[in-house]
Amino acid sequence: MAMLERPTALLVAVSRPWFWPVSWVPAYLGTVLAGHAWLPARGDAPRAAVALLVLGPLIWGAVLAQNDLHDLRSDRDNPRKASAPLVTGALSAGRLRVWYRWIAFAAVAGALYVGPLFVLGVAGVLALGWAYSVPPLRLKTRPGWDVAVNALVVGLVSPAAGWSITRAPWDFPWQFGLLGLLFAAALYLPTTVTDVVADSGAGDTTFAVRFGPRLAHRLGVALWGSALAFSLCCAWLGVLVPRSTLTAQLVMAPVLLAAYAALTRRPTITRLAVLSVLFGVPTIGFALAYIG
Repeated sequence: MAMLERPTALLVAVSRPWFWPVSWVPAYLGTVLAGHAWLPARGDAPRAAVALLVLGPLIWGAVLAQNDLHDLRSDRDNPRKASAPLVTGALSAGRLRVWYRWIAFAAVAGALYVGPLFVLGVAGVLALGWAYSVPPLRLKTRPGWDVAVNALVVGLVSPAAGWSITRAPWDFPWQFGLLGLLFAAALYLPTTVTDVVADSGAGDTTFAVRFGPRLAHRLGVALWGSALAFSLCCAWLGVLVPRSTLTAQLVMAPVLLAAYAALTRRPTITRLAVLSVLFGVPTIGFALAYIG
């Protein structure tokens, strides 16, 4: 029995379940925006369930498989990756390449069930994942592009995918897309700092390697502050963000800005997790006000 379970366990380890909410949360918010409800309509529920599978284990499994294959050199020097199946030798590169093809195929097949426009989004994410990790493009090693790719996928494509389950993608509100891009970029920048030693040793020129942790921190604070300011403007104008949230935002914005500045000065995975949980408080408040 243990031998039968082992491939499944390895597959789950490659897809990193702790990453699944990174796309699930913005996609769910997109669904809430589109339907003005906590859950999709009954007729859309099966497609939403398949979208959940695609946006979680399948997309992340495919993208991270590519990443693992081409980051092996730096991962061997990164304490956070010490237990990765490819690093430990529990999984071979050849086997992971085969798994990647099957996972990518399953993601596209699932997207076909959700809808043709959803397929375009999934194909785009798979293409960006390839461009991020695989030479010669390998955008991970091109400072600025590494941040832009992650911000685009998490901050714009994911909520638009959730929106598209029930409404046409071209009706997706640009204001929410801009907020997503700013917040996602601010959250990604500190991750380049956490891996700066391993990436530098492997010759991977990420944003933090090229420009240094200090500039990465300052830019992150600027992006985070810009997102908070834009959200306040939307609330003041009553555009997208309910005006009823303005007072709460005026209270929370300085707290969130100070928390970001403190927690990302010397970022760790734990500190970034704390920041994400703290950010979830106003996010839930926004959803409550929007539906109400």
